[in-house]
Amino acid sequence: MKISVFGTGYVGLVTGACFADLGNDVVCYDIDEQKIAALKAGKVPIYEPGLEELIQRNAAEGRLIFTTEVAEAVRGREVVFICVGTPQRTSGKADVTYVLQAAEQIARHMDGFLVVITKSTVPVGTAERVARVLRETTTRDFEVVSNPEFLKEGAAIKDFQNPDRVIVGAESERAREVLGRLYSPIARVNRPILFMQPQAAELSKYAANAMLASRISFMNSLTGLCEKIGVDVKDISRAIGLDTRIGPRFLQASPGYGGSCFPKDVRALVDTMESLQLNANFFRAIDQVNELHKKSHLARVQRFVPDLHGKTIGVWGLAFKPRTDDIRESPSITLIEQLLEAGARPIAYDPEAAENTRKVFPAIEYGRTPYDAVRDASAVVVMTEWDVFRSVDFARVKALMTQPVIVDCRNIYDAQEMVRLGFHYAGVGRPAVEAQVPARTLG
Repeated sequence: MKISVFGTGYVGLVTGACFADLGNDVVCYDIDEQKIAALKAGKVPIYEPGLEELIQRNAAEGRLIFTTEVAEAVRGREVVFICVGTPQRTSGKADVTYVLQAAEQIARHMDGFLVVITKSTVPVGTAERVARVLRETTTRDFEVVSNPEFLKEGAAIKDFQNPDRVIVGAESERAREVLGRLYSPIARVNRPILFMQPQAAELSKYAANAMLASRISFMNSLTGLCEKIGVDVKDISRAIGLDTRIGPRFLQASPGYGGSCFPKDVRALVDTMESLQLNANFFRAIDQVNELHKKSHLARVQRFVPDLHGKTIGVWGLAFKPRTDDIRESPSITLIEQLLEAGARPIAYDPEAAENTRKVFPAIEYGRTPYDAVRDASAVVVMTEWDVFRSVDFARVKALMTQPVIVDCRNIYDAQEMVRLGFHYAGVGRPAVEAQVPARTLG
């Protein structure tokens, strides 16, 4: 099929590359000339495992091209995906200005029947607003479809190729037939395509992210209690996760959720409900719990290092999750801000996200290895569970630090093993423990 993708951000690039890999003719459009030039040269502006190779291969084989020309991206196409940004306003509302602008551009250049698909995460009712823009701008025939994405950063290609489900919000049988053909290679591997009304599809994305965010906030709400009574939150997670009505996914205590989806989508759902005079207290609480929890980790550091002024503190992990360079709403950003306010000297290391973090904190120091970030440190805080942190040389880490303190906000280490290695250890939702070997005076 002849497909166009408006927007070459995270969703647009993954969508375009993956559809091209299924044998389709794909054009990706963006107004950013530098980004398009880089993509034509095979350079991908985001880190997502496997994406660069996928783009380079399909571009080389002629199935994937990049352009800044709207006409080239629209004329002769059968399907156009709108994958532009929907930034959050101060009220929490998702701003769909770019979505509607894309719809107007598409309408001005379409030369025949076209299926216009909103792939961006958009508030309920956006498909109708897109249709209204198209009707006001063109006399050509069209269908508007909501087809929300469910791509996890770090596993987006796998999620596209093997989705739990494909959701299609379409009014007409004609639109359903086009989307059925588009996704037929995925449907052949027994992945269900769920057809529903566009508003139901739009709400499904918000509901899914709010549910996952609620599970994270639920477990993080228990961490303080677990620490107070001296139990391990991992035991609680296992105990309730084995209940088949609950299941184990997204029940791990953590530094809090971040990224481009959960925070923004929960707030947008709150805004949508309140705009309809509905009680959104439950969903507002999910966000409030998360924001408070992100600010709680400084106290775990101060458990062992009460006076942070002038102290070096290592920060392992900057991205909000591993296998991405995305730092949006990352708990690490909150922690670094707090460390700086307390007069500490943070040194950070992340395999992929350091360059993005430099734009936020240009003055702090960044290590080239995990060991660089613990040199002369009074504590090291694990904020992202990159595999590289699981098997470090702890004898070397301890020798480099002025105080052997590990604050494990991802609970990736065994507390007793850390104590055996001579570290004072604090996790999230776990009792803090002190090493039984001689250590330098804390403080």
